Amino acid sequence: MQNFILSKNIRLEAILNPKLPYFCMSKQNKQAMQREKIYELLERKYKEHNSAVFIETDPISIPHRFSKKQDIEIAAFFSATIAWGNRKSIITSANKLMNLTDNAPHDFVLNHQDKDLKRLLDFKHRTFNATDTLYFVEFLKQHYLKHESLEEAFLKSEVRSRMSEATTENAIAIFHENFFSLEDSPHRTRKHIATPVRGSTCKRMNMFLRWMVRKDKSGVDFGIWKKIKPAQLLIPLDVHVDRTARKLGLIKRKQTDWETVLELTENLKSFDPKDPVKYDFALFGISVLDKMLIH
Repeated sequence: MQNFILSKNIRLEAILNPKLPYFCMSKQNKQAMQREKIYELLERKYKEHNSAVFIETDPISIPHRFSKKQDIEIAAFFSATIAWGNRKSIITSANKLMNLTDNAPHDFVLNHQDKDLKRLLDFKHRTFNATDTLYFVEFLKQHYLKHESLEEAFLKSEVRSRMSEATTENAIAIFHENFFSLEDSPHRTRKHIATPVRGSTCKRMNMFLRWMVRKDKSGVDFGIWKKIKPAQLLIPLDVHVDRTARKLGLIKRKQTDWETVLELTENLKSFDPKDPVKYDFALFGISVLDKMLIH
């Protein structure tokens, strides 16, 4: 275990110069040393958990079953949408849904007959039910009849947004508008597609975007979208990431909402401005996979 302590007020044990004891350092030097320790921890844990082993027990394993771009998008979209609760149950439900599409989700949404939809009526994951599933399929059908990729749904809107395009904040709001643009879209389904307009953390949407946009040598994230850049991505903020980030002093805001997402991402950008959400692997891993590091 590294020589640092994660406590409520984050006190990191430094590797001290014997001629300059820690308690004699200036406040600025102490902060710089703490910051360096945090950076080293995040980098080490990012490299440790961003590996093929991570795929096996994570919902991202579902889109990894496919090679066709549109199949990956659809499998990832469904898997990310139902990603709350126990990870094993999420994977089980997502696998069941893919099986119901004959493991060809793109072909299914485009070419299904009414009788094919009956098999979806019994699908349920927690509060995500058949009504939601059928609307998702209808939206995806209408979208793919006009577009080659689901990425386009994050880029175009008739509704003008004032949100910044420096991040994916605007893109997520645009997608929400596009997704519920079909006539008679179910009101109940809106709880499954978050928007920053309402102050939500949009954890599942940010996770989906991470999967689609990021790409590195590990091969965990797909990187099949090119119009949205990794530097624009925002951290998927769940209870685990939130807990670790607060322990490390990367979040000061008391509540956990959209502004917290922006705060944490901005702090992570100070470590890697081109790929801040790579540290999702580290923050999540420390809390869930390395529980001994959190006190």
